[in-house]
Amino acid sequence: MSTVHKIGRRKTSVARVYVKPGSGNITVNGKDAKEYFSTDVMVYKLNQPFILSETVGQYDVTVNVFGGGNTGQAEAIRLGVSRALCEINAEFRLALKPAGLLTRDARMVERKKPGQKKARKRFQFSKR
Repeated sequence: MSTVHKIGRRKTSVARVYVKPGSGNITVNGKDAKEYFSTDVMVYKLNQPFILSETVGQYDVTVNVFGGGNTGQAEAIRLGVSRALCEINAEFRLALKPAGLLTRDARMVERKKPGQKKARKRFQFSKR
């Protein structure tokens, strides 16, 4: 099996994920995942597809991610890894789909409207 390439998106983050057989190393933008994402929660999100499919330490992951913040980037990577695992073995889908890891979260920031303070907040109305 060669390298599997998939794309994951979340908010304004786009992650290009490359998965190949290896020893479980995760590299994000040239850095180790634990160095790139400072909190354990973010690192857990990256490993969640491997934990559910019981393939921890079997694949090396290389990721190029840009846009958005920490959470959006971590969840974009998680979606890309989940999609790649499903292409490697279709049986992983049975474990990943019920956990919601194959669903693209389409929620985006609503745009600011003209004549208003924010997207929905309006300027204070005065009757004077």
